[in-house]
Amino acid sequence: MAPMHQLSGLDQGFLHLETGNSPMHIAGLCFYTPATDSRAFSFEAIRSGIEERLHLARTFRQRLVEVPMSLDRAYWIEDPDFDLDYHLRHVAVPSPGDWRSLVTMASRILSHPLDRSRPLWEFYVIEGLDGIDWLPPGSFATLIKIHHAAIDGVSGNDILFALTDLTPEGRNIEPPRRRWVPERVPTAGSLLLRTALANVVAPFKLVEGGAKLASTVIGTVARLPKYREDPPPAPFQAPRTPLNVPISAQRVWDGTVFPLETVKRIRKAVDGSTVNDVILTVCAGALRRWLDKHHALPEKSLIAFAPISVRAETEKGKLGNQVSGMLVSIATDVADPLARLTAVHDNTVKSKSLTNAIGARTLTDYTKYVPSATAALATRLYTRMKVAESHNPIFNCVITNVPGPQIPLYSLGNKLVAQIGYGPIFDGMGLLLAIFSYDGTISIGVSSCRRIMPDIADFVDFLNLSLEELRVAAEAVLDGAVVDVAPEAAPTKAAPRHKPRHGAEIPPVATVI
Repeated sequence: MAPMHQLSGLDQGFLHLETGNSPMHIAGLCFYTPATDSRAFSFEAIRSGIEERLHLARTFRQRLVEVPMSLDRAYWIEDPDFDLDYHLRHVAVPSPGDWRSLVTMASRILSHPLDRSRPLWEFYVIEGLDGIDWLPPGSFATLIKIHHAAIDGVSGNDILFALTDLTPEGRNIEPPRRRWVPERVPTAGSLLLRTALANVVAPFKLVEGGAKLASTVIGTVARLPKYREDPPPAPFQAPRTPLNVPISAQRVWDGTVFPLETVKRIRKAVDGSTVNDVILTVCAGALRRWLDKHHALPEKSLIAFAPISVRAETEKGKLGNQVSGMLVSIATDVADPLARLTAVHDNTVKSKSLTNAIGARTLTDYTKYVPSATAALATRLYTRMKVAESHNPIFNCVITNVPGPQIPLYSLGNKLVAQIGYGPIFDGMGLLLAIFSYDGTISIGVSSCRRIMPDIADFVDFLNLSLEELRVAAEAVLDGAVVDVAPEAAPTKAAPRHKPRHGAEIPPVATVI
C-alpha cells in the first residue's frame, strides 16, 4: 500500500481552477470492434476485467483529502469506502444511435464534475452505436473520465495500457504482490498539524525557489538577444477572439480521425517539419475558417499553449502531472496552407529553443512555491470578477499532442480502432484541441462550451477541409507541380459529416496547374 502523499503544486492548481462552470477532468472516448467471436461482449465481463486490474494504476482507488480552508495542498489516500460499481456506468446511445447522438451524450457526461469525496474517475460502457456507419455490428465505446489533478496525458497512456491487451486472447494478470489495504481518513486537526509543521521549513524552500528563479532569469536574459528581432510569443500577447471569454457550464465535444500516413506524407513538403507541425497547421486552418465565419478573424496570429511532458522514466506509474508547456504562434494570419506550415515549423523551433533554454521542468517546479490558500483565492476572484474580459488572453487555445502506441490494442477480444480525447477549458480559454496518435491514425478531439462554440460540428468539418487543402498543396510540391492557392472564401455551409473521417474526399481549396 502506498502511504498518504501530498499533491504537487501543479496538481493542486487543477483543483483550484475547478468551478461549477469549469470541471477539471480529462477524458478519452475509445471505440472497439469485434476482433474475435471467442468472447462475447458483456458489461459483466468488462467489470470483472477492470476489477482484476485495479492494482495496475494507483488512480483507481485513491481519493482526495483536502486541508481545511485550502491552507495547504491536498493529499491522496487509499479510499476506505472504495466501491467499483459506483465508478462503472452502462449506458446506450438513444435512437438512431448515430454520431450526433453519441457526441451529444458524451457532451452531457463531460459537463458534470467528478465527486471529490470518491476516487476521481468514472468509466462508461456505451452501446447502441448501430447508426454509426463506419463501425461494424457489435461495436461499443468506452468513455473514461479522470480528474486532471490525478493524471496528465502520458500517465493517461499508462491507464490505457492497464485496461487493454496486446492480443485478442488477452493476458494473464499477475495478482498484486501485497494485499490492498485502505487508509483511515485523517482528521481536520491532523491535517492542520501537518500544515503547521510544513510551514516551519517553508521559508527555506522559498529561499531555494528564489535562488532557482534568479538563476533562470539571469540565464534567460542572457539569451534574449538571440530572439530580439523575432521573439517567441509571451503571455498576454494573444489577440482577442470569441474563444477567450467567460465560459458556460454546458460542454460541447466532437472529433475526427485522420490516417497518420497522410500527415507524414504532408510533412515531407516542408524540410524539417514534424507530424506535430502538420497538425498545428491543420488546427490553424480550421480556426481561420471558423473565425472568418463569425467575422472575427484577427490580423495577428493566434497563440496556442502546447503542453510538454517532463515525466522521467522513473516517474512512470505515479499519480499527478509532470508537464510544462510553451507558447506557439500558429500562423492563423497566413492563408496559403504550405506557407502556414513553414511558418508553424519555424515558430515551434523558436518556442522549443526558448523553452529548453529556460528548462521545461524548472517551469513546473515553481508551482510548489505558490501558497495554496493564495492560489485558491486568486482563482476564485478571477472567475467571480470575470477578469478574463478585461485583459488580452494569456493564450487563445490549448493544443495538446499525446503520442499513443502504434500497435493494435484489444479488450476482451475487441480491437481498439480509435481514441478521441477531451480536455478541460476555463474562463478566458474556451477551446482545447486534444491530439492522440494510435496504430496508424491520429485523432483531434475538440472541447469547448455551448456559449462559445454551438456550431462545433462545423469546426470539425473545417478540420477536415484544412487537412485536405494542405494535402493537395503538399502533393503538388512533392510531385513537382506548381500550386496556385485560391483565395479562401468564408464558408457558410458545413460539409457532409461522417464521423470520424478517414481521408474523406473533400473539394480541394488549392488548384494544381
